[in-house]
Amino acid sequence: MVLPLRGEGQAPFYETKGFSHVTINVSNLEPSLRFYTGTLGMKLVHQGRQDAYLEWGTAWICLQERPELMSQQFQLGVDHVALYVTPAEFHSMVELLLEANTPIVRGPVERGGGWIVNFLDPDGTQLEFHTGTLTERMKVWK
Repeated sequence: MVLPLRGEGQAPFYETKGFSHVTINVSNLEPSLRFYTGTLGMKLVHQGRQDAYLEWGTAWICLQERPELMSQQFQLGVDHVALYVTPAEFHSMVELLLEANTPIVRGPVERGGGWIVNFLDPDGTQLEFHTGTLTERMKVWK
């Protein structure tokens, strides 16, 4: 079924109620859990044999152990996952990353209406702490 295009400013056919979750494939669940719960302070809600469900504020993240994916070539997909932190907490969060010897790939820098720092989890998945909102970002890009 092909849906007709809607004009700008018209309501979408389907509206979401908000962001649900992100599933991140990891090579080994245990070191990833230590990073996400220890370094980032996420709350472990459930741990199975090959998956774990974590909460951090309103974010819900699933870690899924998939070592077989390590041999695959780079594929297009998610560039990074940005996690909102308040401006008051941002620099403390950066300090925690540095204390844990977490690889930082960009920042901290003020960009796009807020502070950002990009860093890697144990498998090299790029994450970002961001203090800005979409409204602030759009003011910068207009």
